[in-house]
Amino acid sequence: MKRVSIIAAIALAAVLGAILPMAALLYVSWSRAQVAEADRLQGTAERTLQRAHRAYEGGLLALRKLNQSGLPPCSPEHLRLMRSLALATTSAEQVGYFAEGRLQCSSWGQVDALVPEPTPDHITADGAAITLGVSPGAGDLTGTLVSVQLGRHDILIDPERFVDVIADPNVRLAVATPDGRLIAQQPMPDPELLHRLLREPESGHTPRTLYAAAHDQEWLAVATAPRVGLATAFQQQFWQLLPLGAVGAVLAIAAGIWLSRRRLSLRNELAIAVRRREFRMHYQPIIELDTGICVGAEALVRWSRADGTQVRPDLFIPVAEETGLIEALTDHVMDLVLSDMRELLIHDRSAHIAINLSAGDVSSGRALKVLSGKLVGTGIHPQQIWLEATERGILDIQGARTSLAAARRAGHCVAIDDFGVGYSSLQY
Repeated sequence: MKRVSIIAAIALAAVLGAILPMAALLYVSWSRAQVAEADRLQGTAERTLQRAHRAYEGGLLALRKLNQSGLPPCSPEHLRLMRSLALATTSAEQVGYFAEGRLQCSSWGQVDALVPEPTPDHITADGAAITLGVSPGAGDLTGTLVSVQLGRHDILIDPERFVDVIADPNVRLAVATPDGRLIAQQPMPDPELLHRLLREPESGHTPRTLYAAAHDQEWLAVATAPRVGLATAFQQQFWQLLPLGAVGAVLAIAAGIWLSRRRLSLRNELAIAVRRREFRMHYQPIIELDTGICVGAEALVRWSRADGTQVRPDLFIPVAEETGLIEALTDHVMDLVLSDMRELLIHDRSAHIAINLSAGDVSSGRALKVLSGKLVGTGIHPQQIWLEATERGILDIQGARTSLAAARRAGHCVAIDDFGVGYSSLQY
């Protein structure tokens, strides 16, 4: 690979390395914004459920006191107690007493008008009867209220008391009975969504709305908010995480620059090392398993810099292949092997030395011609020099077939190195 190509590839990697942390930052910020908004809305729904309980339980406590008072119905003492409980109970608008199927008196006083006893829409676990859409029928109250009746007394509650929760102005709330009977609601832009949540309470989102539900055996609370609120939450999360994304991008760019300099530096150093022939060989014994006898060795090239530091083959061999230095390096390896092992191979004709070939040499057959020339006059037999090819070098099937067949005809044994870690197949 040429210098310009190396610089371009590493520059592209550095740019991608800078972009990816920022892309990850955007994704994480959006995900966290969604989670934060969903949690916030769920918390609002749960607070609304608690508010409904407080409104109901406050009224229920007042009704129990009335039922346990034992005062004569609609007597002055009874009326005073109803008035005091109506004032003391935050959620109460009116307290009434029913007999013979009609309202006899209320916290406003005696009732002469015919106000029938309400027919309950829901019975709670406490035995209280809940009636929706009740007209007061006494005093100066207007609109429709919710009646909570226990025994002969009832208490009227403004539905707004059930959703009287401090929340974001964009959040809309609703409270219903567990079977989906709507008790109170704030204006909602998507009535169909509300009706669905009353039937099937759940939390989630639509393309336009986030929603959450909280419920128990007494009440069901629903909270909805437009998704536009996510933009603000996203901005908050983004600015919180921006320093981390910036650090990641800087590190990625720095790593790209460092890799570029190291890669280019290694390329230049390798070219000098090949010219100066700074390489030496290590020989890994090959043992015959049946006898335990060493029958040969594999030649492994090693590079020691002038300062004595070692460079791993998995670093400099790929660079040599990319830059076209592999041919000169292979020729140098052949010279070293024939020089180091000539005496051994002549003394023991059963021994052999294996030399690794590059992918280009396997396909072109160049190394075989060079080796044949170098063997002349050494006294080393061709069959004592094995040629090893990696699977990667056999990708050019036709070229490999031709050159390896020529090697066998010349007397060399051919072996496949690192078999099974690359492109193994029966076709190859």
